[in-house]
Amino acid sequence: MSSKLSTLLLQAHGIPKPKEELRFSPIRRWRFDYAWEEVKVAVELDGGVFCAGRHARGAGIRRDHEKINAAIELGWVVLRYLPAEVDYAQISRVIAQRKKTEDAA
Repeated sequence: MSSKLSTLLLQAHGIPKPKEELRFSPIRRWRFDYAWEEVKVAVELDGGVFCAGRHARGAGIRRDHEKINAAIELGWVVLRYLPAEVDYAQISRVIAQRKKTEDAA
């Protein structure tokens, strides 16, 4: 995990504490940086994008695409951010929307 979500900002936006390093795939060993399993919302923090880190090189990008596409196929919403640009309001909105959809079902 490249960085941490802010506990204070999570609380300020009414976002429950996520699970860290949640393994979501029954087939692969993929893990989400942060996840709210009950609503299938995940946050991935992409570090090192400006210093030729894993997320900025071809092989790393290819693996990220494979992982995110598999997650979507399993019904997950995956929000990706740079560590300094996490949009807590967006996370809150997406979780609320997923809860609303789940309650309507």
